[in-house]
Amino acid sequence: MSKQEQTAISPTRTENYPEWYQQVIRASEMAELSPVRGCMVIKPWGYGLWENIQRQLDDMFKATGVKNAYFPLFIPISFLEKEAEHVEGFAKECAVVTHHKLEKGEGGRLVPAGRLNEPLIVRPTSETIIGDAFSKWIRSYRDLPMLINQWANVVRWEMRTRIFLRTSEFLWQEGHTVHATKQEAIDRTFMMLEVYRKMAEELLAIPVITGEKTESEKFPGAEVTTCIEAMMQDKKALQAGTSHFLGQNFARASGIRFQSAEEKEEFGWTTSWGASTRLIGGLVMTHGDDNGIILPPRVATAHIVLLPILKKAKETESVMTYTQDLADRLRQIHYHGAPLRVEIDARNIGGTRNWDWIKKGIPLRVEIGPKDIASNAVFLARRDMDRKQSRSVTKDRFFEEVTDILDDIQKKLFERALTFREENTHYIDAADAFDAFFTPKNSEKQEIHGGFVRAHWCGGRDCEEAIKNRLNVTIRCIPFDGEEEAGTCIECAKASRKRVVFAKAY
Repeated sequence: MSKQEQTAISPTRTENYPEWYQQVIRASEMAELSPVRGCMVIKPWGYGLWENIQRQLDDMFKATGVKNAYFPLFIPISFLEKEAEHVEGFAKECAVVTHHKLEKGEGGRLVPAGRLNEPLIVRPTSETIIGDAFSKWIRSYRDLPMLINQWANVVRWEMRTRIFLRTSEFLWQEGHTVHATKQEAIDRTFMMLEVYRKMAEELLAIPVITGEKTESEKFPGAEVTTCIEAMMQDKKALQAGTSHFLGQNFARASGIRFQSAEEKEEFGWTTSWGASTRLIGGLVMTHGDDNGIILPPRVATAHIVLLPILKKAKETESVMTYTQDLADRLRQIHYHGAPLRVEIDARNIGGTRNWDWIKKGIPLRVEIGPKDIASNAVFLARRDMDRKQSRSVTKDRFFEEVTDILDDIQKKLFERALTFREENTHYIDAADAFDAFFTPKNSEKQEIHGGFVRAHWCGGRDCEEAIKNRLNVTIRCIPFDGEEEAGTCIECAKASRKRVVFAKAY
């Protein structure tokens, strides 16, 4: 039997990684392309995953004092024009509304009519519209800090799209805060970055590098952009979340002023931070295998699927009674503050049923047949292990150990991903070795060979751009964990005091 026939997903990761990713999304029934170019339909299995991420991340935000609000989808074009660098950064991605109604034209076709006096932008991000609200809400230092988050959709008119990773419309959260002092705003920027790090590593089991973006890679209009960067299984980088110190740039543009304790009028210091459904794409590419996705238990749409074996009609009632009792008792067990999420799949479709749940990545599959009932047991399979490693466990023992098993899956997924990243992170000092590292060995197959490189950089934008243009490699971040050391720039050989992370990226 060939390798392709032994796996649920074709092609495999080594055969064609981009196509493997698309097939995993399709096979897991998480999402599909929509009739609108570049947009996606998130199906229940995928949206349940997003809901679990959203719920837990929302709790983490609120623990820092943040409150949720909602702001308009449409932004007057004049608002974006107030912050020159911001509008320039998003101008090519903006969807623009110019009319407010439709009329019947020739041949009965609907055509836009009623031109707006001022075009409206479908929000690519909300700094400007939220800044306008803050300028009305804030009058005194007593109103600060203002800590607001919104869960919303945004539109960025992408030319090349891929489900979850880069779509014209996507779901996200965007936090916006205003502070009385510069230091408070900087502290908040790093506080929210730490929230994202914990979310990625503790919930999604994705190890990340925290760091600062270079001047050319930072958010338009920001003074400082911090980020978390993750390595996917094709050794490319994925930016999984960002937190920005905006200084007083947006406060000046939006007129966010307050009267200080010394009765002086001052501009506020602002931040913004966001993460999106791109996290789901990152989760797939970090943990998936050639049989589909593997869901970390902390965010899994469901933790356990019960698979009753119903071969004979006379056994159906007893098997289903046993299965339902098992489900009821499992749902009374709490896992990290919420009841276990349990599915029952009683379809009588043979081995296809088991493969469906393997492809969906559910952490635990539990088969229940007459023999299991007779021995008061269940037949247990973990998604992070080979399917041949299934084992029989007594029902009582299963109840006692189920949360520990889920925690072990969570832990091993993180450790596996961390080991992969460390094995594919290299320290390079020679320019020719650097170029060779990021140059495909076979131009026809376009093999990605490499991973992350920690190399010295002089800080010059010309060097950064030269590397990007020549190798399609970017500086993912200036890592916070890097210590100062003497070295020479990988591009120009000028003096450097610190290594940065280079990689090809999504």
